[in-house]
Amino acid sequence: MDVDAAVAAALAEAHRQEWGYVLAATARLTRDLDTAEECVQDAYAQALTAWAASGVPARPGAWLTTVARRRAMDLIRRNDTLRAKLPLLAGPGLEDGPDALIEDAEDVPDDRLRLICGLTTTEIASAFLVSEATMAARITRAKKKIAATRIPYRVPPTAELPERIEAVLDVVHLVFTTGHTARAGASLQRRDLAERALHLARVLHQLLPASPGVAGLLALILLTDARRHTRTGPGGQLQLLADQDRDQWDRAEIGEGITLVKAALRHRRPSRWALMAAIAAVHAEAPRYRDTDWLEIARLYDVLLEIWPSPVVALNRAIALGEAHGPKAGLNALNELADEPQLAGYHYLAAARGEFLSRLDRTDDARLAYAEALMLAENQIERDFLEHRLNQL
Repeated sequence: MDVDAAVAAALAEAHRQEWGYVLAATARLTRDLDTAEECVQDAYAQALTAWAASGVPARPGAWLTTVARRRAMDLIRRNDTLRAKLPLLAGPGLEDGPDALIEDAEDVPDDRLRLICGLTTTEIASAFLVSEATMAARITRAKKKIAATRIPYRVPPTAELPERIEAVLDVVHLVFTTGHTARAGASLQRRDLAERALHLARVLHQLLPASPGVAGLLALILLTDARRHTRTGPGGQLQLLADQDRDQWDRAEIGEGITLVKAALRHRRPSRWALMAAIAAVHAEAPRYRDTDWLEIARLYDVLLEIWPSPVVALNRAIALGEAHGPKAGLNALNELADEPQLAGYHYLAAARGEFLSRLDRTDDARLAYAEALMLAENQIERDFLEHRLNQL
């Protein structure tokens, strides 16, 4: 591999692995996300020529953080109104000069608790079941509010963490679900995101070991991630839960997850994370698919719907009812969701209808449902699976 190709590959990997961390560390200095993004982009641009001349650094993330934060300091110095406040803005360690930033870059992993990046607007919109334009507008409004009201970019004190933790758990779960099943592309999973979310959940559990919500989320991620190696077959084809080799599930993660579930469920009012983890535990403990306690799963979804009404939860409950009471019961429950606007573009609803319709020998209707799911799906592994289902029909 020539020098230019090696640098391009290293920079692409650094963008995939380090962008969010570098941006978080830079935003801690600028207190402004737009400015931080500009500085980080400059750092990546400089890396192209600098790495070609002197080689790829041993710690690309630290190098990029140093350059981005130096650029941020230059911008701050140029603003006369902020010059007097530079020591306050820079934080501890920066008064020693730009070279001190190399040591400060060691804090990059901790900044993942300050800012979670790596998801596109499209991926976030898909997770929240809204259009990309709607999500883009929400993000823009949030940025404008932060700028207009001068909301500081800071880590909340420990006393404020419990009241803010739910939003953090939502974000970590979003990162994991996007990594567990990629919205689009040729791979079913994005392991970089799934592993990042698992690490963040572990860090949160270390920081807040008594939080049932944190324990529940970590358990949910562990129990779901335990199936990662069996979700596609030798040829890369999608493997449904019923077809997965359970001997290949990660038993260490399952054991850890079940221990956490039990602890999270001891609270008088279980969190939604604990209930979702309990559902995952029922799947994990079944030695074979046909041994799955679908009645228990349906009951858990009933409780989950009471404390967290969500169209996706309702969809999963309908599938559980179909498995527990037969395809007609499942189809009836799915049909009740047909007019739910948030599920209008959700291909899993159409795919579930196709499955129950095919079990009821309503082949023509099943074809239409699978065709709709195929039209909505963007991940190529899922599209291949849906096309196979259509061909079978």
